[in-house]
Order: sequence, then C-alpha cells, then structure tokens
Amino acid sequence: MTGSRGTGVTLRLLDKADREIVKLDRTVMGAVYKFQHEFRRNPWTNGMDFKRLKGHDRLWSARVNREYRALLLRLDDDDWLLVSVKHRRDVHRNLDRLAYGINQVTGAIDYVDLQVVEAGVRGPDTPAPDAAPEPATAPEPASAETLFARYDAEQLAALGVAESLIPIALKLTTDDELLGLAEHAPRHTGEVLLRLCDGVPYEQVREEVTEPVAVAGEDRPDTEDWQAAVARSQTVVITHDEALQSVLEEGDFGRWKVFLHPTQEKLVHRTYSGPARVSGGPGTGKTIVALHRVRHLVDRLPPGHSRPVLLTTFTRNLAADLRARLISLGGPELLARVDVVHVDQLAQRVVSESAPGGTRRRIDDTQALREWRELLVEAGESRWDAAFLSDEWNQVILGQAVATRSDYFRVRRAGRGRSVSRADRAEIWQLAEKFVHRLEIKGLETHRQVAERAAQLEIGREARIEERRRRREERGGLDNIHAEAGSGARLRHRYRHVVVDEAQDLAAAHWKMLRAMVPHAPDDIFLVGDTHQRIYDNQVTLGSLGVNIRGRSARLTLSYRTTRQILGSALGLLEGTGYDDLDGGDEELAGYRSVLNGPRPTLLGAAGWDEEVDVVIAQLDAWDDVAREAVAICVPTNEMADDVVFRLGRRGIAATKITSDGTRREEGVHVGTMYRFKGLEYRRMIIAGVSEGLVPRASVDAWERTDPARHRRELQRARSLLFVAATRARDGLVITWNGEPSRFLRPLRPARARR
Repeated sequence: MTGSRGTGVTLRLLDKADREIVKLDRTVMGAVYKFQHEFRRNPWTNGMDFKRLKGHDRLWSARVNREYRALLLRLDDDDWLLVSVKHRRDVHRNLDRLAYGINQVTGAIDYVDLQVVEAGVRGPDTPAPDAAPEPATAPEPASAETLFARYDAEQLAALGVAESLIPIALKLTTDDELLGLAEHAPRHTGEVLLRLCDGVPYEQVREEVTEPVAVAGEDRPDTEDWQAAVARSQTVVITHDEALQSVLEEGDFGRWKVFLHPTQEKLVHRTYSGPARVSGGPGTGKTIVALHRVRHLVDRLPPGHSRPVLLTTFTRNLAADLRARLISLGGPELLARVDVVHVDQLAQRVVSESAPGGTRRRIDDTQALREWRELLVEAGESRWDAAFLSDEWNQVILGQAVATRSDYFRVRRAGRGRSVSRADRAEIWQLAEKFVHRLEIKGLETHRQVAERAAQLEIGREARIEERRRRREERGGLDNIHAEAGSGARLRHRYRHVVVDEAQDLAAAHWKMLRAMVPHAPDDIFLVGDTHQRIYDNQVTLGSLGVNIRGRSARLTLSYRTTRQILGSALGLLEGTGYDDLDGGDEELAGYRSVLNGPRPTLLGAAGWDEEVDVVIAQLDAWDDVAREAVAICVPTNEMADDVVFRLGRRGIAATKITSDGTRREEGVHVGTMYRFKGLEYRRMIIAGVSEGLVPRASVDAWERTDPARHRRELQRARSLLFVAATRARDGLVITWNGEPSRFLRPLRPARARR
C-alpha cells in the first residue's frame, strides 16, 4: 500500500454526489461532515475500514457511520474523489454496475451508477426487476421507435456521451425515460442527449455543447492520467470543514459556486462585441451566470480602487440578495470593484447629483394611480379612466421623453390598444400637465419620473463625452486643459461594464440611462432575464433603446432547481399565452426541461378562507421532515399575508412576513405576496388564495371591452406572477383556493374536477 498515510491527503467532491448526499437523513449528513474531517486527517485509521472494492482497481469504500459508507475514486496516492454515499447493504450489491473512466472526448471523469440510472429510466413508480439486469442494458423497448434511432453508438460517443450509458440511451423510447437518465448521468451526457431529443441538429450539438469542453490538441486523452482528468471534471476540493457544508447547505447557489455547468461557463467567459442577453426559464442559472460574469469582468480589470462594474436589478431586496451572493462568491475583494444597486436607487443617485437637496418624496405606481383618481374627481372629469391615463403618462409621455404638447401629437403609441384622436390627445396632455403640477405642489414624484430625468441627464453627459472626444481628435489627440480644469473633473462614462439581472422588469427609461452610462464597446452590457417572469408592466424593445443584442443572445434550457413535475404544472399555467423576447420577437420555453424528479403538485380546494387556512396548516404539519425556514406560503394580497402570519402564530407555528427589505427575521415559515418571491427559492411552497377574483383580480376583466390590449397584458402579468410563485418550489408544491378556483388552474385540474 503506497501513500503518506494521512499527510497531505486531498479530498474532492464530484458533481452530482452532493445532490445524493443532501437527500440523506440529517443525522447521516452530520456523519458525512465528521467523516470528511477525519478522512482528511488520516484515512488509514482502523475506524475508517478503508478498503478497495472487489473487482475494482480504483474504487474504495470507507465507513461514514454504522449504516453508511462513502465510495471514493483513487486519483493518486493521497488524492481521492468522493463519488457517492450509500447504505452499507447497497455497497457490495451489483459492484459490476459501478462504471467509471476518463471520457475520450471531454477528458473528464465519468462516474455512473448504472443501477441508479436504470431505476431513473424505469421511473419512481415502476418496481425494479427481481433479477439484476445484464450490464449496460435497459428494459427492452416495445414497438415504439427509440428516441435516438437515427444515431449509432459511434456518433453518440463522438459527442462525449459516457460510454457506459450509450447502450441504455439507444433503447430509450419516452421523454420520461430520457429525463430519468439525465438526472443521474454526467452533466455533459445529459445535455447532449436532451439537445438531440429536442431536435437540435447533430452538428449544432457538436459545435455548441461538445466542442467547448472537448480536449484540444490531442487525438485521445490519456486514460491513465487521472490528475489531468480531474482538472477537467466538475469537482471541488474540500479544504476545510466548512467547504463541504457550504456546497450542501447553500442550496443551488452553493453548488453553482463550484459546479458551474460548461454551457453556463462558456457564456460567462465569452467576449461579446456588444450587448449580450442570456434568457432561460426558472432554475436554469441565469442569476448565477450574471454573478460569475461579474467576477470574470472584475478579474480582467487593471489594478485600482474604482468600481467600474455595475450590477443592477429591479428591486431593493433583489439587489441586497445579489450583494450577499457576490460576497459569498468572491469575498469583499470582489465586491470592492462592483457597484451593486437597484435601478431606481441608481436613477435617484444621478438626479440627486444634478440637484443636491432638491429631492421630493417618491411614490410608487399604486400611489400615483391614487393621485390620478383624486385629480379626476376634483376636476369633475368622467370621460377618462385613471388607470388608462396613468399608463399613457408612464408608457408614452414619460416612456418616450415627450416634452411638449406638439411632440405628443406626433408620438407613436404602439401597443397601447385604444386609439385616440387629435382632440383626445389635447385633453390627455392637459390632464397630464395638471397631474405633474399636482405632484409638484405636494412635493411628490414617481419613480418613473426620476428614471426619465436620470436618463436624460446621462444622455446629456454622454453627448458631452462624445463632443469632447470629437474635439480631441480634431486637435490630434490633445485635451483642452482649460476645459478640463473648468469642469472640475475629468468627464468619463460612469462604468466600463453593466450587468443586469431580472432584465424583463426594467422600463424604457432605465435602459436609456444604462445605455448612456457605459461606452459602446465589447462586453459593455450583459443582461439576463425571462419575460415569462415579467411581473411589472414594462414592455420594451431593446434595439429601439440602443441596446442591440441581435446575434448575441443565448438561452439556458435545463432547470437544476425545480422538479419536472412542478415545472410541467408551472408551464401549464402559461397555456395559450405568448411572450416577447425584449427585442421585437417571441420568447418560448420549447426545450425547457428539468432533470430532477419529485412528487406531483397537489391542488386542494376549500369552501371558505377559514377552511383554506386550516388546509394550509395541515399541510405544514405534514411537512415535518423539513425545517420551517425551507417552507414558504404565497398569497395574492398583503392583507392575506398578514392574516396568515397571525393565524399561524395562534397555532404556535413561527412565521415571518417577506417585505420589500426581505424577511423580518430568519426563523419560521416565510409568508408573502407573489411579488415578494421573485428571486427566492424554497424546498416546499404553498400558494394559497388562488381563487377566481383574486388570481386574476376581478377588476382585470373590466378592461376586456374598453381596452382589450390592456386586458391581455393584465392577464399575462397575473399568469406570470403565479408562474414565478410556482417555480420557487424545489421539490414540493401545493396550490389551494376557496370558492371557485382560478381560471389559470384549469390545465392543471382533472377534467372531472373542472366546473
């Protein structure tokens, strides 16, 4: 036996092994933490019972506790890769079903438990056969054509599909079987097979999925060079006791800090010739890509103390979450070079710099609508609806920076639905002037007003920068020293790079401001978002605002957070609704999949609200296997959220409400409205109050005849809110209602239950 017997032992964790470990009982997980500590000190103590498994040259087992064993691959004398934790009764069964080797295309380590893969292919409800199947086989298909009938084993191998899984892949006949395989297969294998199944051409899969991770400059990787192989694999070195805990207990973010998918990594490190966009459904890792992109941009900066990278999003609590994640990802050193601020706060900063001490009290759209209603009552105006005027002012007058009455007569009103005559425009303009005057007298202004002012200020600043550049070129590259001195500071763009999370919720004014804050250059703007999750009425076409993403858009399709059962139900909520792609085209979720398996969502009705709360509490009691903080309750209104917190408290269940600043305290079940769950995730979710008249609001249908376009937008937004809420759940979702269930639930309910 070679090795230094405990001195300088390296322990690594293989991607997907962490997903297996987190499913274990808490006491077993605690034993795993203790095991990794003792193993790194000395794996050769008698208590470890460390030994090579029969029939394997590199696979060993070690004792975790009385019942469980760790399986490890030996990479070198004192370099070990933790690949699995199994019950001891399962370790020595079917040892020939444990396959591992160095992938001949990617050069990475492929570890496959064929027994687990085949169970996934059969599905959770299909009993395993009495006799062990032959190696590298799957149940014989019926008469149905196999999914990969047009490909042979050599073609799949050339794309990097794990050799041990090719015979199984070639016998798959259903989508569910493929997803069962992808859940337990090496990531690259799963992505290749899913892309092929979705109809992506073979050569495109080779170019987009395989070539970025293929070993360069070699005909074939050395099958005995395990040190080189582990460097190409999705692993993390466990250097201290907290390292494993951070991966296992920080949820998806903990694993994505170290297990960034090759497809995601390619998007992070690419150099773009201009603005670029990454889209994808919930759980595909868009925010993770944005955070890693920020770190990549900072790593390329010259030394200094400035903050030339902006990371922004739509709301304050999301910005706070991004800041915390950025520190977790790269520490204070990374945060020191990044300005993390939500977009309205950024606009306020710009406006305050231009007029110090002249700030007014900010009001949101709801408060602004109230002011519109009061104005119309006081003016005795009954022809115009307050909501219509508010939208016209926000989307047309402010949205297109209309400054004069004559400009308003000429401006296009694309997407507004209701047409207005020239006389109508004259009346609307007069009312808008009265509204602005009303706000000024009261010392108020809306966030949209601030954003538009900030945009105009930054556009003016950019024009001065461009004028100075032009004059410098005319002088042969020399600056005007007197002009520079007179300005008090060197005029330059605020940032070198801008990264935007939840891009679908930003308004036109925000984009105009951001575009002017950064020079037109490679890697200037990087944005991530999903219009299916748009929860504010801010529909824009980026190209018209100077943010040209054509040819620089990519889409993530694999969800690593939400089970496919929850995902399928969530997609059903969007049935029959179209979404834009932020650039004049259509957004789609075709090919969007989950590789995770779990129970189907539960739908429960009640006669009234009191009974529905009892149903919610009964469900919480049934979920006694998870911590309260891993469970959330989502409701349509603030009043319902307050009532749920109160009622849970009376039953002795700790609960905390989610506000614009986040949760009031960490302990207990999290409760909030649908708006508050953007960007969050929980193991289990209850969405309560999904009743007709609440989801969507009863008032929405009033627009159906008077303003059909507005009616469609409001219904779409209500669907998106419910979609966002449903996809916050990782492995358990319950939807409840009282009275009549929401119309959005019809695709999810059995035909006999639809009344």
